[in-house]
Amino acid sequence: MDNYESLPEEQTLRNQESSQEQQQQQQQDQQQQQNEPSSSDNSSQQQRPEQKQQQQSPHSKQEIRIFMEGAFDMMHYGHMNAFRLGKTLGTHLIVGINSDESISQCKGPPLMKHEDRLTMVESCQFVQQVIPNTPYIMNQEYIDWILDEYNIDYIVHGEDPCIVDGKDVYETAKQAGKFRTIPRTEGVSTTDIIGRILRLTNTMDGKDQKDDDDDDDDDGSSPPDNNNNNMSLGCLGRQQSKFLTTTSLLHQFYSDRSLPKPGQQILYIDGAWDMFHPGHVALLKAIKTPHNYLIVGIHSDDTVNQVRGRQLPLFHLHERVLSVLGCKYVDDVLIDAPWEITLDMIQTLKVDMVLHGTGYEDWEYCNANDPRYRHAKAVGKFQQVIVSTPSHCCDYSLESIIARVGVNYETFRHRFESKKRAELDHFSQKYSSEPSPDA
Repeated sequence: MDNYESLPEEQTLRNQESSQEQQQQQQQDQQQQQNEPSSSDNSSQQQRPEQKQQQQSPHSKQEIRIFMEGAFDMMHYGHMNAFRLGKTLGTHLIVGINSDESISQCKGPPLMKHEDRLTMVESCQFVQQVIPNTPYIMNQEYIDWILDEYNIDYIVHGEDPCIVDGKDVYETAKQAGKFRTIPRTEGVSTTDIIGRILRLTNTMDGKDQKDDDDDDDDDGSSPPDNNNNNMSLGCLGRQQSKFLTTTSLLHQFYSDRSLPKPGQQILYIDGAWDMFHPGHVALLKAIKTPHNYLIVGIHSDDTVNQVRGRQLPLFHLHERVLSVLGCKYVDDVLIDAPWEITLDMIQTLKVDMVLHGTGYEDWEYCNANDPRYRHAKAVGKFQQVIVSTPSHCCDYSLESIIARVGVNYETFRHRFESKKRAELDHFSQKYSSEPSPDA
């Protein structure tokens, strides 16, 4: 069941990490003592069962396998951060993705098909393995099978209880010492994202298009202005995000990456990357190889709003940065990337080729003929990347996702209100149980 919709509290997790590190160190010390040479025959005999156990073990004693599961519909950086936190409790993260059928039975059909939700989870840099079509509500028999089949050391779940038919789903795992939690806090959730889309569809019927007469004056140095002067204020103008960006969190999302290696071709592609979706993943996956270094430029909130108008972007800049950084096909990001790709920028970043994706990009945002690419074209450093759409994929442009929510507005509004009340109750109980700072 998907309960990883909000960012966990770092301090609580650090305590768990510290405890885990101490346990691992104790295990290493014990193993080292057992492996030390001894003149006693009895000591040698005592080591043999341990050696036999190591030979039979399906994975190294140094590997700690973590299991998490959920729906991960419209997967966002909050899910990615939950994966990051779960991974810190072990070395190998396995994630189960709930089936379309089980989600539909429990809370209504997901916006994204199972194959696309699986694609999103699989693309996350913190995930090593995925399990398709897990049930939305896991019974005890299924949990026991997961623990045995995938050699799971710990099941990780949010701090809120998971009760089905009056019973704790993870009771057996808890009794066996195979259960860990990651706390939830305010910041981001699927409920919050649905709320943003509902506000967007409720207040706007469409985006004003810029006048055709303005095209002749476009030199590419600034984004086209598609704003309606009375209504377009950007995502921060109407909906203030509760997410708080810290340099430490950005570092955690970037920490496993390296600088370009000698001989690697440096590639650059930019865009809004608003509501990171399977189309974005397919494009980046098609570009990335071991022989290149991919830098992804992310435009500012003002730039995106100028181009798209309305209350867009749906996610503010730092939220979009984390979503892109969480993808394993990205080597680095350029934050607040300039609209016009100048020669100075190409030289500073040592870019070998500027790319523009076709097939998945949002056509209303930009195209390969935009004047902003003219400098790259002049020096022979521009290339289009054509990505074909897999048969199972839907249209995942931002406009399409917003439209799908709009068609089922009342259903999603009811679901949003119900989930929002549950979230508020959870945090109200959590904070009411915490001691006052003055106590």
